[in-house]
Amino acid sequence: MGKRIRAQRLGRGSPTFKAAKRKFKLYYPSNLINSKKLVTGIVRDLCHDRGRGAPVAIIETEFGETFAIAAVQGMYIGQKILMGENVPIENANILPLEKIPEGTIVSSIELNPGDGGKIARSSGAYAIVVGKKEDKVFLRLPSKKVIGVPSKSLAIIGVVAGGGRIEKPFLKAGKKYHWMKAKGRPYPRVRGVAMAAALHPFGGGSHKRPGGPTSVKRTAPPGQKVGLIAPKRTGRKRGTQKTQ
Repeated sequence: MGKRIRAQRLGRGSPTFKAAKRKFKLYYPSNLINSKKLVTGIVRDLCHDRGRGAPVAIIETEFGETFAIAAVQGMYIGQKILMGENVPIENANILPLEKIPEGTIVSSIELNPGDGGKIARSSGAYAIVVGKKEDKVFLRLPSKKVIGVPSKSLAIIGVVAGGGRIEKPFLKAGKKYHWMKAKGRPYPRVRGVAMAAALHPFGGGSHKRPGGPTSVKRTAPPGQKVGLIAPKRTGRKRGTQKTQ
């Protein structure tokens, strides 16, 4: 009898496949929510957070509250940051989207006011303000998709630091192992067709292809649920080519 396949072991929540707990939770200070007064902060430290590609900036406000956000390019320890509605559009300042002009680059954007920032927080990521309509502000995301978010949502001016991180190769398998371990992902990842028939639905035989269809229904059990899960279509697209 074969062992449980990887898809089954991933779902059991064992420590083998659990990501290391991150040290910092990224959010904006509570006194900025629905506040119209100016708040001043100082960058106290720039830290590394395991499992996160971008550096984290620790900011202390004038009221003694400390919070963490994804650092932007050009940020440095000791930098003064302004937060509020009527602050200048300068790098690392935090203000509502309704006060940010079109064409400005922003990051760490809130999907809903008070959620702490959910969009464009990975290294090198940013969004662009492309339009405003009533109580919505429209942003072009790193994926080129345009979405509308509430105009009261907070954002930080600038591009998230650490851009170009993925352009450098790992060079050593050990580096890749520890990187994947911090994210709780299995590594090395063996192909199903390379396994024995008892260890995977695609295993067995000397050929390097699954021996049957790879599409399974959404309700398939974990030992069978591999390959294309409930695909809308399979196979190579066919059709007539458009003529001018």
